[in-house]
Amino acid sequence: MNFKKNMGFTLVEIAIVLVIIGLLLGGVLKGQQMIENTKYKNFKQQIDSYRGAVYSFQDRYKALPGDFAQASTKLTAPAGVTIRNGNGNGQVQGGYCSADNEEACIVWQHLILAGLIGGDASATGTNARRTHTYGGMISSIATGNWANGRTELKILMQGVPGDVAQRLDDELDDGNATSGDVARYGGSGATYNPNQSLNVFVSL
Repeated sequence: MNFKKNMGFTLVEIAIVLVIIGLLLGGVLKGQQMIENTKYKNFKQQIDSYRGAVYSFQDRYKALPGDFAQASTKLTAPAGVTIRNGNGNGQVQGGYCSADNEEACIVWQHLILAGLIGGDASATGTNARRTHTYGGMISSIATGNWANGRTELKILMQGVPGDVAQRLDDELDDGNATSGDVARYGGSGATYNPNQSLNVFVSL
């Protein structure tokens, strides 16, 4: 009689395969975490860069970008670009950047013409808005009491993932979505819903 040899896997072989799978999964998860951390750092750097640009502009021209009433005489624009002036009342008026002559939109042109950020100085209205790392709009820089109840200069970040907003608030502020320098616009509750895309104001 001929007996066929049973060609199964040994426990050692199975253990080796499981270890390899574990290492591969660990590498994938670690890679994803590194990518996410890089995106988050870039997001924070964007906020910091705009904060720095605003205060550099204010230091140089003694006025806020967007509100600068002498922009058309103090800034130089490429041919064909109309420089828009603010009203010079010490506040950047508007909320969402939504109209050509709204100071919350003009702020981007002033910063570009001052050489403090890159971009197209001819862009007006909603076309002047920026995009942040997570794909949402950096809509405006404006003065108002939105989100935290304090009237101050703020930057509006739209379409921010809830878990990112919570992380930002935890690291830079009090962790409360309704108060402090980082606060949610709309919604309810002291925490950010990690599964929602949110509008977040950050005080400058």
